[in-house]
Amino acid sequence: MQIFRGFQHPGIAPACALTIGNFDGVHRGHQAMLALLNSEARHRGVPSCVLTFEPHPRDFFAALSRKPELAPARIATLRDKLTELERCGVEQCVVLPFDARLSSQVPDAFIDNVLVRGLGAKYVLVGDDFRFGAKRAGDYAMLDAAGERLGFDVARMNSYEVHGVRVSSSEVRDALERGDMDGVAALLGRPYSISGHVVHGRKLGRELGFKTLNLRFSHWKPAAGGIFAVRVDGLDRECRPDRTGDGLMGVANLGIRPSLDPSDVNGGRVLLETHCLEWPARLGAEGAYGKIIRVELLHKLHDELKYDGLDALKAGIARDCDEARAYFASTRRQTTRDRI
Repeated sequence: MQIFRGFQHPGIAPACALTIGNFDGVHRGHQAMLALLNSEARHRGVPSCVLTFEPHPRDFFAALSRKPELAPARIATLRDKLTELERCGVEQCVVLPFDARLSSQVPDAFIDNVLVRGLGAKYVLVGDDFRFGAKRAGDYAMLDAAGERLGFDVARMNSYEVHGVRVSSSEVRDALERGDMDGVAALLGRPYSISGHVVHGRKLGRELGFKTLNLRFSHWKPAAGGIFAVRVDGLDRECRPDRTGDGLMGVANLGIRPSLDPSDVNGGRVLLETHCLEWPARLGAEGAYGKIIRVELLHKLHDELKYDGLDALKAGIARDCDEARAYFASTRRQTTRDRI
């Protein structure tokens, strides 16, 4: 998949089949839409293209109004969103900076500047709640009328439901907040995961006897948080999004580590800190830094806790490891029963 920051690049295809949205999480509703988009693109002989935004428009308006509570919790990092879009067969993705200039464009200007001149859209597929342009004044009827006038087809996809539940990013966020990881996996069609480069931290974990792999979550407000039983892929081989279920077992903390000094090396940053229950000896003490890994959050153990001192923190981590081992043991027993 080709990725472009903005649409003024010579490598962008002169025509495309397009869909527009934030695609946070790339859930099963998104996947159904992308499958239809790819089919329409092949039918027209043009590449499929996703137009998405960074930051999220609601992030922009929350910052503008100085009301951070209005910003939505983020399901996925930009890296993970782009990975999933590629996995769905999208050929081209344009990441458009959402700023004051874009937010003030009236719908007709957005259609002319972005869809027609910028991306050469021949087909535009949107969701049933799609709005666009300044003050969200544009709707499907306006887009459809513009397509008839300017020579591109417009289609609308209805809601996608799983067991009577409308699949949406909001529904995924709610399930993550509840810690319902099985429910999240049902909405996403895969286990919830976070990927990235392993970065250096304070190295407190190894002092406590629990070496960790640190990934930065690039948004200040993750939709999930707490302590999880996890599976890690990519430590001793290439990390691939199509490979699930065969990584290393571990326990992870996603959050801001309330027991530690906020002024430490990663103070204030959201981190995913993962301890593998069995560390691969062939990697050595420093062998993970710089690797791209994917961590699947399979089962939530509890919310983040604040411990009184390092001894209490060490004991808490040990309990979390025991609970994670118990979870994986019960999962193996259930899998064995299912096979019999």
